[in-house]
Amino acid sequence: MRKDGSLPPENIAIENAVEPPQLAPLRKSQRERRPAITDDYVDPVSFSQAMESDDSSKWMEAMNEELKSIAHNDVWDLIELPNSCKPVGCKWIFKTKRDAKGNIERYKARLVAKGFTQKEGIDYKDTFSPVSKKDSLRIIMTLVAHFDLELHQMDVKTAFLNGNLDEDIYMEQPEGDLGLLHETKEYLSKNFHMVDMGEANYVIGIEIFRDRSRGVLGLSQKGYIDWVLERFNMQSCSSGIAPILKGDKLSKMQCPRNNMEREQMKKIPYASAVGSLMYAQTCTRPDISFVVGMFGRYQSDPGFEHWKAAKKVMRYLQGTKDYMLTYKRSEQLEVVGYSDSDYGGCLDSLKSTSGFVFMLANGAISWKSEKQSITASSTMEAEFVACFEASSHALWLRNFISGLGVVDSIAKPLRIYCDNTAAVFFSKNGKFSSGSKHMDLKYLVVKERVQKQQVSIENIRTTLMVGDPLTKGLPPKAYLENVMRMGLLSNP
Repeated sequence: MRKDGSLPPENIAIENAVEPPQLAPLRKSQRERRPAITDDYVDPVSFSQAMESDDSSKWMEAMNEELKSIAHNDVWDLIELPNSCKPVGCKWIFKTKRDAKGNIERYKARLVAKGFTQKEGIDYKDTFSPVSKKDSLRIIMTLVAHFDLELHQMDVKTAFLNGNLDEDIYMEQPEGDLGLLHETKEYLSKNFHMVDMGEANYVIGIEIFRDRSRGVLGLSQKGYIDWVLERFNMQSCSSGIAPILKGDKLSKMQCPRNNMEREQMKKIPYASAVGSLMYAQTCTRPDISFVVGMFGRYQSDPGFEHWKAAKKVMRYLQGTKDYMLTYKRSEQLEVVGYSDSDYGGCLDSLKSTSGFVFMLANGAISWKSEKQSITASSTMEAEFVACFEASSHALWLRNFISGLGVVDSIAKPLRIYCDNTAAVFFSKNGKFSSGSKHMDLKYLVVKERVQKQQVSIENIRTTLMVGDPLTKGLPPKAYLENVMRMGLLSNP
């Protein structure tokens, strides 16, 4: 964000990545140099830019639509500013909404207050805003596939305008001197202005494919992946066999060693690439969770090797962009979890990585890959800590799915598979050994969850551990087998 409060354009042309300095002179490449990020179309970043653009009439129509919604929801009242009150500024945010093929679907304008000028505890108290989890969306999709339900999409028009404020907020009038006058009153959300969007086939950048005759539903981000590849000039790159292989490691030793290398890395859009990959793994691609999580550890000071690793993931996505996270009608609808860890896998801290994935209707509905906050003293401890993380999420899944009232099996203990015999035995044993007395008490709650029959920790062979790709690099064959078990299929 700039000093004047405006936002920079989303797509900015960036100079091509510069290789680290070489000791020997190299032959000059004859390939055409292209920017790392393409610069095709940029949304306006200010009111004046929107009014001066070729699409000014469309932006004006979008602003009028926003103001109609503000009027309909009784958002503000035009008054004389009281003495000693400092008003909050406001700004128009312009965004083109695109369909699954990247074509502009509609022009959207939002009027926002410059809340960053307020101070917590003085101008406001609460900073929490509830949002839906991607897990919730995927769970609903599994039920749609299993029970062959109708799937329609509706949008609450300007949903964020339907809330109530406990504080009095004084805001400057928006640009354009629109002069709207409405009474300010407490509004309870009894009726919403809804837009029926018909049968759902595209939501938050995810394409929805269905074969109702076979009870199959697939979630695809092919269009989004194509956009990411084009954005970072990787649309013509060769395909990769895996995002990370056995033996591949990232560490702080690969960070820039001097200011010259650091200046070169500033020209490379590493943070933008990580953010783009993060959205893909959050929505439909659990297969890249581990490596993308590692990328985040070096956001503040990335090196060229980290950038090469990010491009390797893009090459993998190039070859697997047709993969869909697939859910299929099954004889037994049951949530099953897999918990895994990689003991001491982080080269920088020697901490372990926890990973879990939960399956429903033959597809992954929840997953996570995260470096553990403690340094485990044994493989058993690392696996047991991973079971704690998995069982904590399992309780949320049980509560959410129980509320839906359609999955009878959720009343039983939720099964979580672990490939470490010692950790499984320790979770079921009510006793505490001398080797575990140093462990934080919060991790030992796993035993209580097992005793209360909230979860059940079961042993499984390592070759069948679906969560393996969430904690470590694997040989290509083993990696592909586990990816398919997660429900990522190119031809469901």
